[in-house]
Order: sequence, then C-alpha cells, then structure tokens
Amino acid sequence: MRLEPPGWWYGSKPSDRLKTALLAPAGFVYGAAVKLRFALTRPYRSPLPVICVGNFTVGGAGKTPLALALAAIIGGMGRKPAFLTRGYGGRLAGPHRVDPDRDEASDVGDEALLLARAAPTVLSRDRPAGAKAIEALGADVIIMDDGFQTPSLVKDLALIAVDAGTGLGNGHVFPAGPLRATLAFQRARAHTVVVIGDRANAPGLPQGVIPIIEARLRPSGDTAWLRARPILAFSGIGRPNKFFDTLRENGAKLIEASAFPDHHMFTEDEARTLIAKADEASAALVTTEKDWVRIPPLPGPLARLKTAASPLPVRLELTEAGEQRLRERLTPLLANAPGMASSQAE
Repeated sequence: MRLEPPGWWYGSKPSDRLKTALLAPAGFVYGAAVKLRFALTRPYRSPLPVICVGNFTVGGAGKTPLALALAAIIGGMGRKPAFLTRGYGGRLAGPHRVDPDRDEASDVGDEALLLARAAPTVLSRDRPAGAKAIEALGADVIIMDDGFQTPSLVKDLALIAVDAGTGLGNGHVFPAGPLRATLAFQRARAHTVVVIGDRANAPGLPQGVIPIIEARLRPSGDTAWLRARPILAFSGIGRPNKFFDTLRENGAKLIEASAFPDHHMFTEDEARTLIAKADEASAALVTTEKDWVRIPPLPGPLARLKTAASPLPVRLELTEAGEQRLRERLTPLLANAPGMASSQAE
C-alpha cells in the first residue's frame, strides 16, 4: 500500500519548516544517491523513439492521462505507439504483454490495464528488456508511463506532468519534500512541463527554463447521469479530493466521499460497507477508472461493488497552443524514427 504524502510538504507553517529543516540532510543524501545512480548506469538506446511521461515529485501527478493523450496525438500523426510501464502495484516483473481482458490489477497494476485499452502495453521492471519486447511487437514509438527517474533507458523526449494543485511543494528532496532529486538535476533532463490545472496556482514551477504546456482533466462524454440521483463517491488515487471536486463541479450531489490510500486494493468488508451505505441512501456509487479496474471480479461483495459502481472516465485536454507546441516537439522526433521513410514513400 502506498503511503500518502505528508501535508507539511506543501505547508508554510513554522512546524512545517522545522520538519523540512530536520530532514534536509536525509534529502541531500537521497538526491546524491540519485545522481550517482545516473552517473554509474550505462543506458540502453532503443532504435525506436522513447518518449517518457514522468514527474519531478513522488505521488500522482496525472502521468497516465497525459500518456494516453500523447498516444492519441501520435496515432493521429500516423505512428504506432506502444506503452512501456513498470506496473506499479502488480506482482509481475515482466516483460509481459498486458491483456486488459485477462490480466488483473493485482498482477499488472491499475495503470497498465488502462493503458492496454488504448495501445499495446508491455510491463517490465527492467526497462531495457521492456523496450526490446516492444521493438519485437512492430510498434514504432515507445511511450514510457513513468520512468523519468530510471537511468537504464535513453529518453529522446521527457514530458513532465505537474499537478497544479500541489505543484512542487516546498521544493525540497525526499524525505524533506516531494522532489525525487534536486530540481536543477531533474530540470536538466526534462524537455517540457505539462501543468494539469490552473497554472497560476501551481507553486514552485521553474520559470523561463523549460517550455510549459497547459492542460486540464475533464470528464469524457455526457455527465448528465451524475445529476440523476445522489452519489456516494469513493476513490484511492493520489488526490481523491480532486476527483470529488470534479464530481461537484459537474453538478453531482455527494452524500459521502470516501477516500482511500493511493492504489488501494479494496476488501470485502469495505465493499459491503459502501454498498450498504449506497442502498440506504438510494445513492449511486461512483469511482475513478483506476479504482474500478482494481476491484477484482471475485464472487461476493467485491463482484457486487464492481457491478454497482460506475467509473467516471476522464480525458486530458491540452490547450490549442499547448497541443501545437507538443506536435512541434514530436514532428522531428517521429520523422527520424525507423520505418518513417518507407511509410512516406508508400
């Protein structure tokens, strides 16, 4: 179970600053270890373009929706992308071709199941081995969902997702703050920052150094069904309150919002409780797609919860200027990819 980021990473009270100061030496050691790992690793370079969707901080930042949006753009440009994922939360080490109809979240993780619905997806904790598996699939672009902090595979383009609601926090390295390494070290390896949400509210962004693209997460399709009856919402993602706010912004009347830890695997007792509360209030159960795919279709309460709960699909929307800027980044990279010359000749 993933632990939730401490609130003082994002606070400014004297007690928050004290905790940061006390843990700063540990953050220095952690950041130095990251730099050393990169210095000592000889990375594999795939013949395919490798586009990494990562983040500067620990915790969720919207990487998976960005990866899915990126795949749609690349597909629209005539290329055949495939996803490479570590499969966080799953037991398999890979390389493993993810089958969204047969695999379960306990095996491959929730993100892998969502990615595999959109494009071929290979799970591999060994990223070079995963890249080689994708090369054998006939894809012509590799999209890494996470992996910015992994030195074993060369990235041709690194897109950094930043949640505007949390930004970069106090700007310190873990455990003194949310950064995975010093901002300067990470910034030198990044190409574009994608701010998801209101950029004006995102604290700590590097200004004037890395191009910044703006985007928003929005529900997919008609949302009238959210207003048809009271809703009991539940979620175990990086920021559950962000999901609950989205429901309210779309007119949902939440009678209860139950938050769980990120990547939480729901239990039978929790399923019984959620179903009973929804039945008592004549409410609809609503959750995120990531939460829904994690509910195993086991006989009993969990199967009933999976049947009763409705996932709210979301999509990442880039601004028009942001999408244009991203396409300008992608065009020369994809033009030099293997097989592009032959496809243009056809």
